[in-house]
Amino acid sequence: MTIEDPLVLLVDDLDNDGLLMRIVFERAGFVQPLRFAPGGEEAIAYLRGDDGVSNYKQLGMPAAVLLDLNMPRVNGFQVLAWIRQQPQLRQLRVYILSASSRVEDIERAYALGADSYFVKPSNLAELTHFAQSLLAWLRLSHFAPVPAGLAGSLPGAGGGAACVGALGEAGAQVSRNVS
Repeated sequence: MTIEDPLVLLVDDLDNDGLLMRIVFERAGFVQPLRFAPGGEEAIAYLRGDDGVSNYKQLGMPAAVLLDLNMPRVNGFQVLAWIRQQPQLRQLRVYILSASSRVEDIERAYALGADSYFVKPSNLAELTHFAQSLLAWLRLSHFAPVPAGLAGSLPGAGGGAACVGALGEAGAQVSRNVS
């Protein structure tokens, strides 16, 4: 099924990046607000549906996750590995959005199951182009329905109890796309 207004979960520890992405995505025509997790623990809590935090049960299951790699406590590689270990989330699109263009990081992300790897752009024009392209791609993509009752079937993975809000971010230049 296609989704006219796909929900995107942005996972990045930099609040300013999140604010910039929200603005850029709005200018690109993104109607649905981006959901923002300020770290890996918070992203896992959101996707697990943990009580005490904003989560997918309240805000919706994302069609895609934009995932930064370099974060304290639980990094993007750990979040990606956790997502791919959850049978109910295996079809969730996970796009790495990182400042790193290191070959080792790109290879590791794909080995863990990333759908695409993007290097954060260095200017506003490239960032806007990225947001427009991603939005068009998500609107054209066909997504499998998310299973009902997902939260009760996802195991714990160390918990974050921080708030996940509706901010946003995204980034740059496609290094490779495997989806």
